[in-house]
Amino acid sequence: MVDAEVPLDVLTRLREVCLNLPETYEEPAWTGTRWRIRTNTFAHVYLTDWSVSSSPSARAIAAATAAATGGLTTPEGLTTTLTFRSHGEEFEALTNAGAPFFRVSWGANVVGMRLDADTDWAEVAELLSESYCVQAPKKLAARVTSPEAT
Repeated sequence: MVDAEVPLDVLTRLREVCLNLPETYEEPAWTGTRWRIRTNTFAHVYLTDWSVSSSPSARAIAAATAAATGGLTTPEGLTTTLTFRSHGEEFEALTNAGAPFFRVSWGANVVGMRLDADTDWAEVAELLSESYCVQAPKKLAARVTSPEAT
């Protein structure tokens, strides 16, 4: 991970989803920005320079990209990475799907996602709403309407 600013267009899209969830707040993280419900993080976005990083998420991004391209090409420079929470069958499906998703090495229910020009922002909104519900108290989670239903 590097200490660089996440692109404003990405932050704007993520804020539109995250800050509309009950009692959510945004704060700077050790790198990038994270969104929390009470003391639980449900979304974190940051930049990764996998070419110089030894972090597990950077290696996962490099491996996912290599797999998606048949190992012929890999991206260079910074990659925008989003992490969020999932559980059960959805967690297994996402972390085994390959690019743009990957399993991170911390947290039993954390999924990583590479954000790029091909990102499906409707899918991101749904995943973040579900991540919120994983982390939020049941009373708050019950107030969330799925983005696909609105």
